[in-house]
Amino acid sequence: MQTPPPVLAAASNAPAAPAFAVAPQPEPVAAPPVPAPAPAPAPAVVAARFDADYLQNPRPTYPPLSRRQGEEGKVVLRVRVSRDGLPLAVDIKQSSGFARLDDAARSAVERWRFVPARQGEQAIESSVLVPLNFTLSN
Repeated sequence: MQTPPPVLAAASNAPAAPAFAVAPQPEPVAAPPVPAPAPAPAPAVVAARFDADYLQNPRPTYPPLSRRQGEEGKVVLRVRVSRDGLPLAVDIKQSSGFARLDDAARSAVERWRFVPARQGEQAIESSVLVPLNFTLSN
């Protein structure tokens, strides 16, 4: 029987090459934060109104003494209007300069009806400015 030839190994000073190589991996990057969904915009607000014809708001009565004394002027009232269209508060924002005219304007507007302000489909409480002119016609 024959003996197999001896296995010869060559000595090498070079390091052995690995059997496989791994490519360098990038550093893990954190995913950007997902922004929260934007809140839905609030429905637009439609201001309260006092000038709708169907409200039939009467004009203030001109005080007789003011008429005799020739008092004229413009009163601007700030009216807080309820969700039901009723005046909650009536304040003088700008006086006519005559207390009788201011009082007549406030007294009339306290009995008025308003179209309430709306936000979307919902009636809301709000304020509205009401200008009233007292003028004498010749």
